[in-house]
Amino acid sequence: MTIALSGNELTFEQLYAVATGGELVSLAPLAVEHMTASRTVVERLVASGATAYGINTGFGKLASVRISTEQVKQLQVNLVRSHVCGVGTALSETESRAMMLLRANALAKGLSGVRPIVVETLCAMLNAQVHPIIPSQGSVGASGDLAPLAHLAAVAIGEGRATYQGRIMPGGEAMQRAGIAPLELQAKEGLSLLNGTQGMLALLSLALAEADILTDTADVAAALSLDALRGSPGAFDARIMHARAYAGAARTARHLAQLNEGSQIRESHRSSEKDSRVQDAYSLRCTPQVHGAVRDSLAQAREMAAVELNSATDNPLVFVRETYGSVGNTNKFGGDIISGGNFHGQPLAMAADQVAIAIATLGGISERRIEQMTNPLTSLLPAFLTPEPGLNSGFMIAQVTAAALTSENKALATPHSVDSISTSGNQEDYVSMGMSGARRLSRMLDNLRNILAIELLCACQGIDLLEPLTTGTLATQAHDLVRAKSAKLVDDRPLAEEIAAVSAVVETGAFAKLLA
Repeated sequence: MTIALSGNELTFEQLYAVATGGELVSLAPLAVEHMTASRTVVERLVASGATAYGINTGFGKLASVRISTEQVKQLQVNLVRSHVCGVGTALSETESRAMMLLRANALAKGLSGVRPIVVETLCAMLNAQVHPIIPSQGSVGASGDLAPLAHLAAVAIGEGRATYQGRIMPGGEAMQRAGIAPLELQAKEGLSLLNGTQGMLALLSLALAEADILTDTADVAAALSLDALRGSPGAFDARIMHARAYAGAARTARHLAQLNEGSQIRESHRSSEKDSRVQDAYSLRCTPQVHGAVRDSLAQAREMAAVELNSATDNPLVFVRETYGSVGNTNKFGGDIISGGNFHGQPLAMAADQVAIAIATLGGISERRIEQMTNPLTSLLPAFLTPEPGLNSGFMIAQVTAAALTSENKALATPHSVDSISTSGNQEDYVSMGMSGARRLSRMLDNLRNILAIELLCACQGIDLLEPLTTGTLATQAHDLVRAKSAKLVDDRPLAEEIAAVSAVVETGAFAKLLA
């Protein structure tokens, strides 16, 4: 069913459906009314010759330069062209689609003073799968994601570059082939297309969806590792979780208990007199506390992103008198045009830093469990999980790979939101770095997915070395998913392709779905 954009009701589920599933979109009828009303305010101001930032003035440090009525349209085109300065690897089509949808929804809110045709054009591009090629670098996340959004806007006006039907071509050609008329920008419309946080929001929102899958997968991997190491689930007792009532910790504890229910390994360990261990290492015993903190941090970041999904983030904003009332300077144009700072990406930059730390944390504790399993001093299993250590190296270098990825994520988790660099002649003197903060999340998630794949492989190998004992009923299903891609390791063989294969299964959400 077509998703109707109003600027007020977009959900993450709808965003993902459009970005990854090609769901159709349209502009809601009520949004047309709101946009038309705010557009009238802008048009009356232009006709009067009065001055308003971004409508008939220069931009940023050039805001004091007055633009004549005859040059207002050219001003908007020049703005788009001048901001097409992005560099680096292009965003994926999924990321570009998310950006287009989010910008269309923000404009549909009716506070930007643009015509409905602007949003309708973006919707038509999404529906026809005309995807602007958007370089990923060039935004400091302050006056919005200016350069990335300019590359998007360039295609909307028939310039720039785009992909259409699997081919890269000039934006104007892509629009023509799709049967979409390029926009002819009117007053304020170029500025409104550029001035927003939708680049960083798109990347953050997509990262949150993947992070959810990997957090559940980490619970599955930890449950398998617990049995491979003959650990005790006693630390996951619901009473312990209730004594320190974090929602994330309680959820992970429930998952671990659920996954290992029916484990013969657990029962064997419970009755063994040979194992003198009283408590497990932190990477096992404190799994609920660590994974739980990740869950709670992701939930907080998601709350911040959810606000942004339906926010007006450009400048200035247009408030229609009848709808919003006066703020003290309502004028003859029927509303207020007010300059502010909703384009500043600080909330999202800080949320992206939270997500980065959460990703690094999950990878860090997973790598420690891998070390516990491959080290004979801690595993009570053959060295490096191979039946004949010495002749074979087993999972020795798989652990090294996990360690390399873990350390890389630690470095990538360095906060971006505390950085700033002055731009635009010191007019934009405190910036968020939100786009770069969100941009590194994809790389970190790739690393985490591979770390978890290695843990799953090691845990299943450890469980197989404990045969004929078996793991829990639900954990056995996870074991079977791994074994469908990678057989038990007896003699050394290249593991790279098997790590990649299990990582691909992780990406599908198959392990996470075991907890549904």
